[in-house]
Amino acid sequence: MRKNYKQAALIALQNFDLDWTQIRFNQLSDTCTFVIETNKEGTFLLRLHSGRSKEEINSEIAWLELLKSKIDVPLPKGVHDRTGAVTFRVEQGNGEGVYASLMRWVEGERANENLTEEQIYKEGVLLAKLHKAAQELELPPGFNRPVWDEHSFRKAMLRLKLHYHCFLTDDEFVLYQSAAEKLFNWLSKQHKNKNRRSYGVIHGDLHQGNIIFKEGEPRPIDFGRCGWGYYLYDVAHTLLGLYPLQREGVIKGYESIAKLDGEWVQTLENFTVMVMIENYCHHASDPRETEGLKAEQPYALAILRNYLKGEPFLFNRVEI
Repeated sequence: MRKNYKQAALIALQNFDLDWTQIRFNQLSDTCTFVIETNKEGTFLLRLHSGRSKEEINSEIAWLELLKSKIDVPLPKGVHDRTGAVTFRVEQGNGEGVYASLMRWVEGERANENLTEEQIYKEGVLLAKLHKAAQELELPPGFNRPVWDEHSFRKAMLRLKLHYHCFLTDDEFVLYQSAAEKLFNWLSKQHKNKNRRSYGVIHGDLHQGNIIFKEGEPRPIDFGRCGWGYYLYDVAHTLLGLYPLQREGVIKGYESIAKLDGEWVQTLENFTVMVMIENYCHHASDPRETEGLKAEQPYALAILRNYLKGEPFLFNRVEI
């Protein structure tokens, strides 16, 4: 599979006037990516998209251009090919093909587990800046991105139902189903705020792996899942991989830009459970992830038990 993508990547590079010196496999998920090193133009990320239409990819790149006009944060940028397009189809023979796009590389390093209090605070500031910009921007005609809501979550649960046995027992899956039913009921009562105070275009996957740091400043990468959703759903992605005290730091940073109101803690806990379950739905079918998923279950199941009992967990230590 990777060999086929490598061949498609080499074909895609012919659409650009790049004096490239090295192509290096980066990651295979919904999108297969390669790092492209050049002599003078810098570093690029070549993406081969699976399950996304040309309109969706173009809309992502257009959204990034709009964000650049509003926030002082380095962002990925689409590169035009010789014809002026930012997305094009690479034919692979037998009528099969894949859409490709080339992005300028964003410099920075992941902090992993070495996050300082200042970096954590700045992650919250970054989230709020992205959401504030989203409220102010006018979308281009034909903007087409996914919606992350009750319907997308139901689709995710159908996928988990097919693959849960790889890392869950039947009894454990029942716990997941109970939490999902509670979420379905809650999500069905949420309203997509028309004035965009709580709902709009979000990153959609701003977990710790998609935040890099340059000279102490956070930069978001991988907007491949950006789309319509609740801002607190976006925040939940960032919080899930942190400890309770670190989560408080993110919220302090966020509220330095945008104050949270209403029952935001309860709302955020709902979205955190949703994000956690979605992550497992996404990775369940990949045998490379199985051992890691199994290792995470004691903590995940403890969160689900707290959630079903109505006991707070986001900013509290959870007993396993």
